[in-house]
Amino acid sequence: MGARGSSNLDDILSEDMHHWYKKFMKDSASGLVTLFELKTMLSLNGMTEEANSYVDQVFFTFDMDGDGYIDFVEYIAALSLMLRGEINQKLKWYFKLFDQDGNGKIDKEEMETIFQAIQDITRSYDVPPQDIVSLIYEKIDIHGEGELTLEEFISGAKEQPEIMEMLTKMMDLTNVLAIILDGRRNGD
Repeated sequence: MGARGSSNLDDILSEDMHHWYKKFMKDSASGLVTLFELKTMLSLNGMTEEANSYVDQVFFTFDMDGDGYIDFVEYIAALSLMLRGEINQKLKWYFKLFDQDGNGKIDKEEMETIFQAIQDITRSYDVPPQDIVSLIYEKIDIHGEGELTLEEFISGAKEQPEIMEMLTKMMDLTNVLAIILDGRRNGD
């Protein structure tokens, strides 16, 4: 289930801006992508409530100015983060994605909802989300409060290679990026 047709995602950012702009404008003639357009672009119809919530959360974390649209600058910033971002940048983005209520802490339910949504989208159900969340909290919730601050999340993930590997694998949006960049649509 690889990114067929885009075997070299690492080279994507080396393309010239004109090429990037053409790809972006092909899918969004207005130069702005709405949440609905993103879901249509990725053929994400008939998703579970959790999967739908996850896509919404991804969109809103990439909509940096909060105007309800992803513009070209936000698009490039999102792709750059996902493809070449430093570990701390990615962990901050993961935290923001997990922190659905925006209170600066991640509770188990928020994290479980995101992992369930990812599994619903990828159709990969190898490990139940509650088991993943239990392992993460067992390893990095140093105060045992059942919630993680940004600092706890980042330091805990970096200190626990198995947690970092799990997060990296679960949060990999390579297939989604390949669909966007190749201009392909998911279809049956």
